[in-house]
Order: sequence, then structure tokens, then C-alpha cells
Amino acid sequence: MAERYPFEEIERRYQARWEEEGCFRTPEGGDAPRYYVLEMFPYPSGRIHMGHVRNYTIGDVIARYKRMRGFAVLHPMGWDAFGMPAENAAIKHNTHPARWTYDNIDYMRNQLRQLGLSYDWSREIATCRPEYYRWEQLFFLEMLERGLVYRKKARVNWCERCQTVLANEQVVEGRCWRCDQEVVEQEREGWFFRITAYADELLAGLDGLKGWPEKVVTMQRNWIGRSVGATVEFPLEGRDASLSIFTTRPDTLFGVTFMSIAPEHPLALELSAGTAQEEAVRRFVERWSRMPTRLRQIEGGKEKEGVFTGAYALHPLTGERIPIYVANFVLMEYGTGAVMAVPAHDQRDFEFARKYSIPVKVVVMPQGKKLSPETMEAAWEGPGRLVNSGEFDGLPSQEAKERITARLEELGRGRRTVTYRLKDWGISRQRYWGAPIPIVHCPSCGAVPVPREELPVVLPEEAQLGPDGRSPLPELPSFVEVECPRCGGPARRETDTMDTFVESSWYFARYTCPHCETAPLDRERAAAWLPVDQYIGGVEHAILHLLYSRFFTRVLRDLGWLSVDEPFTNLLTQGMVLKDGAKMSKSKGNVVDPDAMIKRFGADTVRLFILFAAPPERDLEWNDKGVEGAHRFLNRLWNFVNGDLERLRSAGPIPEGLSDQLRELRRRTHGTIKKVTEEIEERLHFNTAISAIMELFNQVQAVRGRAEEGEPGLWPVLREAVENIVLLLSPMAPHIAEELWSRLGHRGLVAQAPWPQADQEVARAREMTVVVQVNGKVRSQLRLPQDASQEEVEAAALADSKVQRHLQGKEVKRVIYVPGRLVNVVAK
Repeated sequence: MAERYPFEEIERRYQARWEEEGCFRTPEGGDAPRYYVLEMFPYPSGRIHMGHVRNYTIGDVIARYKRMRGFAVLHPMGWDAFGMPAENAAIKHNTHPARWTYDNIDYMRNQLRQLGLSYDWSREIATCRPEYYRWEQLFFLEMLERGLVYRKKARVNWCERCQTVLANEQVVEGRCWRCDQEVVEQEREGWFFRITAYADELLAGLDGLKGWPEKVVTMQRNWIGRSVGATVEFPLEGRDASLSIFTTRPDTLFGVTFMSIAPEHPLALELSAGTAQEEAVRRFVERWSRMPTRLRQIEGGKEKEGVFTGAYALHPLTGERIPIYVANFVLMEYGTGAVMAVPAHDQRDFEFARKYSIPVKVVVMPQGKKLSPETMEAAWEGPGRLVNSGEFDGLPSQEAKERITARLEELGRGRRTVTYRLKDWGISRQRYWGAPIPIVHCPSCGAVPVPREELPVVLPEEAQLGPDGRSPLPELPSFVEVECPRCGGPARRETDTMDTFVESSWYFARYTCPHCETAPLDRERAAAWLPVDQYIGGVEHAILHLLYSRFFTRVLRDLGWLSVDEPFTNLLTQGMVLKDGAKMSKSKGNVVDPDAMIKRFGADTVRLFILFAAPPERDLEWNDKGVEGAHRFLNRLWNFVNGDLERLRSAGPIPEGLSDQLRELRRRTHGTIKKVTEEIEERLHFNTAISAIMELFNQVQAVRGRAEEGEPGLWPVLREAVENIVLLLSPMAPHIAEELWSRLGHRGLVAQAPWPQADQEVARAREMTVVVQVNGKVRSQLRLPQDASQEEVEAAALADSKVQRHLQGKEVKRVIYVPGRLVNVVAK
């Protein structure tokens, strides 16, 4: 009689045993090859969700598989513990961010343990602890010494209610994600990491990331945004100054018919001063300067608007007068905040010119076409040959770019320039729950670094957040009021804290030596484990987190702490877990609680379903029936093994002279070992690996049902199949695999057993299917011995009754044989 396997007792017992025996402690030293598998660490929000379960289960399968393959595996876990969400939750629940965070860490750690994840918990880190963030304060000081940290004013997203800068990702439909206050842009001083100093290297490094998804590489490449072009100086009429622009199309220089500048450009109001346009320009600037950049991009994309300044620039090669407009679609953050407008060859400029009746001048003629300014309905933005461009007429676009840039350089009116979309990384946050920036502001000495021997600058956890969420640090005398390290006079400590992306940009390196107390990294141990062999996380981190980690790795290399250029060799971006076609969320009411699922079905069932339901890189649709199906499979396996346990345990060696069905079961067993190994090793397709295991088990059940009890070799062959099913399944469903392994008579843990090896000779198919065609049309199929010769195959094909029927009255001209697959009989 079938029984429900006791997953609660089994899972609890083996989780305790793994911990007691230190099964997943990272080996140090030894000759075993090393493998570092890492999932992106979580923010301790309080509860894990199904996205976490999927991410961590994928990593756990890889870690367990690699251990069984003989690797020394590093598989750690920690907590990305600083940041705004903790402050939000602390305010909501009337508690302290530290208390909230540490309580959540304890709760979530227990949840992850219940999943049976094979982490080395001795290496656990939490980024909110001083023993962690003291080292990034050291990195800040070392970067400051090298000119990689600086302070400047910049336009930022600002929430007045929370009194803090917000990252673009923290602005939701123009409002603060914390308090729903409308966000404004303002200039504020802050600290920046000079990531642009590594722009070329970050871009070039993408070519070597062969183990990354192409879409992620493309996203990073576009974010860095390298553009080659020319900086061109347009003299301002009547002034001893020029308007500087950058263009990737110097070949269109002779087609400029107006200049456009951003509303925030320093010259916007100055150029119109004293002209009839002064009031119109002032109103336009006031209107558009107040609008946040993200909205300007939207509005400027919908409707091009502008106003003439009343001033002119002079063409650097012809001296022509060119009117200067202030335009809503030009942004100060990009390039120089000024654009040379070529309506015939830029669609945005074309729409603006048509609206304000500005001339259109064709200077690039596409092959086989004749463009006319009067009849053009859209700009021609492609290449061609130059026209209306003086001495450069007739040149193809690419050559014209180089020649025109060279002429500008000769005249001192331009130069070849490379620009980047990438901007330096602003790390200042006006919030409490973050790593303090190690700077003291002195009225006499300015910004003074905190001496290294005084690190860490500890975040005072006794500080209390107010209900409005404002940082208490500026009003906390015990933190703020200090002596200047340089002159000894009264000074104030920096009260901005670091962007939490800083913590997540180097945590993977700290895992290699989390207990090192004298330095941030043990160079030898870091060199032994890095780069991470397999990194796993959501595609939502494809740009910032991964780009910042790549930048930080290079910085730490140049500071002498690391010896690698890239942090992650292989990257898997797993898909989302959906329910009813939508991402799980409380607001949609479609959340599935992992705790409830584990309590009802057990961790192994949840793991098995989430691996089986879809390839890891695809979105996964949650399906209650699929979960039940995974549970039924585990119960069938449990009942099968326990139903014939004594026969399986006492089975002897496999004898010679097996029946056809037992030989076929052995072939399927070793073929499945080969299939599952390839699916995990080469593709990380756990769904097809599990499917192959299930198919093997179905055949095991079928053979058991058909076989005579006394059939020679039955139980040894069944035992071989069942033991390999347990071994192959163990990375996916480790608890039940441990118990079945033990019941089958093995003393050691399955987690420490070697991965099975396929016997290639046994796995080879004993028969083959050969398709037979007559004049290219399929007429029959033959089942023949795998080692049949060509002559034997051709003879069998010609003797087949179906083939003979189609050969009546015809002469066989030749027989074409594709070994192991096809015979084509050509007859007339």
C-alpha cells in the first residue's frame, strides 16, 4: 500500500546532520580543482519569496553537483543589509533599522536552511556590520588618494520630505518610492567614484565575457555608450567665446542650419540678454528647467519646442551666421548641452526645423536616391556621398568624417573626440542606514580624510529615525562634532552615507576570506578562488550591479588587493516566477508562500518543481498541479524502493547473459547518466535532466512489472538503475536522496558520494532505426543491429517487402547509405 513519505522528519534530520558533519565547509588547500558558485545575495526583507527559492536552488544544484564531481566548492551566503527598504520598514513598524535588519536575517537564514541549501554558513557576512564596511571605507580613502573619488555639484533626484537623493530606480512615476512625495531635480554636492576612468577597459572587457548572456553584454555595452566623433567650436557672433558641441557626424557639418542648446545651459539667458527675445527665453528656460530630466526626455520626444535666443554662431569653416535656439529636447547631462542641428540628416532636428520654418540643407546623398529639401518627409540619417560641402563634395561619409575633423584640427576649431554615455557614479546618500563616508569637513582644511587607524567610522546604532524618515546623523552631536585630523580644530563629520551598491560591488571577494581581521582581503586566498566560476541572479541587475562590480574589481586590482580583471566568469540570469501570467506580488494577490509549500509538500518537492517547470533562463509559471505532480513522483520513488528494499539491498553483481529487456534497462541507465551530466555540465538545463531521470524511473517500474521473479540479473540491474536515480536526483532533491541512499545500505552521505560515471559501451544503443527511401520518398523503417555493416543494411533494405512493392518494374541504379540513419534506393 502506497504511503506518503515522511519528508518533515527526513528533511529535519539531514539538515542537522549536514551541519554537524560540516559537509559544506569550504576546503582550503589540497589538490582538488576549485569551483566558486554564487547567487546574488538577498536584502533581508523578512521573508524569502519564490524568486529567491528559484535563484538559490539553481545555485545549490550546481554546488552539489560540482562537489560530487570532485571539486573543492565555495558556496557562501550573506546579506545585502543596508539601504532604504530597512528604513521604510522600520518607520512603518515603529522600530529601529538595525533591529529590523538583524531580526530579518535570523528569520530568513532559518528559511534558507529549511530548503536544504548547501551553504558554507561559516562564511556568512552582513554588509551592515562594521567589520565589513570598515574595509570599503578604506577603499574609499585609497581611491581618494588615486583621484578616483571626488566631490562636486550635480543635478540629482531629490525628495524634500525624506531629505535625500534618490537613484533613478527609486523614482516611481515621478514620486519617491519611500513616501510618494513628488521628486524634484536640484543641484547638490556629493561624492563620486570616477568610473569613467575605466570606461575603455570596461567596454573592452565585454569581448572576453563568453560565459555571459549576449543580451546582458549588449545592455552593458549600450550603457557605457562609447561614441567616436568630433568636438567642434562654433564662434559666437560679437563675442570672444564659442559654443562647443560634440557630434558623431562631422560629415554633416556643412548641413548645419541652426544651433540648439539646453534650457540649463549657462549661455541660455546670457545670449538673449538685451534682445527682443529676452523675456520669451526667460519664460521658456523657467518652464523647462524645472522639469526633471526623465520627464523632459518624454515630453521632448513627443513635441519638439524651442525659442530663438536672438544670437548667432558662426560656422567654423564657412563663417555663415547660424541662429541659436533653446530647445526642450537638448539635455545638459549629455555631451556639452549644445547641439549642431542638421535637419536633413537628423530626425529630431528635422521635426524642429519644419515646425519653426528653419531651412533644411541636404549634404549627404544616399546611393541611388536624390533628396530634395522641399519634398523630404523625413531626415536621411544613413551614409552616402557629400554634396553642398565645398572641397569635400563627392567623398563617402566615413572618409568625409576623418577629412573634415582633420581640417578642423588644422584650424584649431575642433578635434577628434571619444565620449561615453557612462557617467561617474554618485555614491552620496542623505540617509541614515548606510556605511558612513570617512571624511571630516574642517572650516580651515576643507574635506579631510579620516586617518586609517581610526577606521571604521561606526554608524551609531543608538540614533533614532524620526517619523519623516530623515537621517538623524546631522543632528547627532556625538557623531557629527569631531576634531579635524589635520589641524585639531573643531570640524564636522560627513553625514552622507554610501550608496548600497558599494557594498554589493565587492562582497564576492570578501567571501574568500570573511574572517580576515587585518586586511579587507587575503590576497592569496582571493587569488585562489576568484573569479567566481558561476554567478546567478536576476536580469534586473544586468547593468548597475554588474557594471559596478566589474569596476570595483579593477579598482581593487589596481590597489593591489586582487589579481583578476573580471569578477564573474559565467553568468546565469534566471527568469521570474509568475502566477496567472504576472510576476508574483502582494498587490496582485498572486503570491505563493514558500513556507506554506514546504510545510505542505516538503522542500524537495518545491525544489524539484521549480527546477522542472522551465529552463532556468526562462520565466516560470507557477502551477499547483505541477507541484503536486513533483510530489507524486517522489512518493512513487519512495514507495518503489521501500516496497522491494530487501531484494534491492541484497542484490549481487550483474551477471552475464541478461535478457533483452534487462540489457535495454542497463543501456537506459547509463544513457541517463550521460544525458543528465551533459544537461547540467554544458547547459544548466535541469528540467531536461529531471525529465530524463523520470523516464528512467518509468522504465524501471515497467521492467519490474513485466519481469519474472526469478529472471537472472533482475535485482542487480534494478539496483544499479535505482542507485543511479538516487545519485542523479540528489542535487535537486537532496533530503529524500539521502534517506534512500542510506536505506539501500550505504553508510556515507549521498552529498559526499562521487557522481556516477556512464559506461559508454553499455550506454551505446544495441539497435538502430534506419529510414528507407525509394527515389527520395520514405517507404519503410528498419530496426537493425547497431554494428550492422553497410552491405547488411543495404541488403535488408532491398529485401523489405514495402520497398520491394515500390521497386516493381524498376531497375535499381544505386543505393545511397547515410550510416545509422538512412538508405535511399534510386531506381528507374
